[in-house]
Amino acid sequence: MRRVFNSAISATIMAAYLSGFTVGFSLILAIGAQNAFVLRQGLRGSHVFAVCLTCAVSDALLIAAGVAGFAAVAEAAPWVKPVFLWGGVAFLTVYGLMSLRSAWRGGQAMPEEGQTTGSLGKAVLTCLAFTWLNPHVYLDTLVLIGSLATAWNGERLLFGAGAVSASFVFFFSLGYAAGGLAPIFRTPRAWRMLDGVVGIVMLALAAGLATNG
Repeated sequence: MRRVFNSAISATIMAAYLSGFTVGFSLILAIGAQNAFVLRQGLRGSHVFAVCLTCAVSDALLIAAGVAGFAAVAEAAPWVKPVFLWGGVAFLTVYGLMSLRSAWRGGQAMPEEGQTTGSLGKAVLTCLAFTWLNPHVYLDTLVLIGSLATAWNGERLLFGAGAVSASFVFFFSLGYAAGGLAPIFRTPRAWRMLDGVVGIVMLALAAGLATNG
């Protein structure tokens, strides 16, 4: 009897963790500003570990807040949503226009080995902006994951742990797997195409946020 009871507990724990992992991975899989930035850093081989770690830890903090019930606090302060909404729209618009300008001017290519790829501080700050100024991140982590976690009652921490694990797996996989595409981006033409796509994605996201807002 005890063995059956322990097996049931183990199955519940595993189900909570896997459910959180599946939900977290499916939410983060969609193409967005944060993912595009991680991909770009991975292609350049520029501070990949720091960027991936920054994204994953930021997600972990937001997921933990959502599981702890921060969504209820956000609902009690209605000014929070518009502040982050329009801050995100402004940031995405500026970055999108900068990417399109780079695509128009050209001249960029994959940096040669040993060539500088920008400062660590700038990369981390840009990554933080893509994360914390993106209203979709709050919707996915604080609201959606936080709400789904309540269904697991005593296992909601395990559900949150699964979602956090998904963020670490996704970002580090994206950042380091991008290096395999590096030979394609040795030419300025390929890099101009990437900048053009990134710029369009950023502006589309900004327009979508503004419209929904």
